[in-house]
Amino acid sequence: MKAQDVLPDGADFTVVNGRTLRKGSVGAFLANVRILEDASASAADRHAAEQDLVSLIPALDALGLFDVFELRSPSLRDEVARHRSALSPAPAAASPNA
Repeated sequence: MKAQDVLPDGADFTVVNGRTLRKGSVGAFLANVRILEDASASAADRHAAEQDLVSLIPALDALGLFDVFELRSPSLRDEVARHRSALSPAPAAASPNA
């Protein structure tokens, strides 16, 4: 599959599993990770990057990015997992008669 098969030329977004995925979402996620891992980044830049990164998690989760790639940074992996678990509906309670 080629990039234009996923997002044709001239299109700025696609809908995947009910979530809008904008062109550039994966690149933006990577750029925010780089800022968060940059010890010389200012607190304001780190805060903005964290907020932007978190806002991308639902779309990237719908895309299946985190099912294919494992994040190397343990703290980032934990942060993404925490936000992903908040996206998932709580499991149904077991029936007392089961």
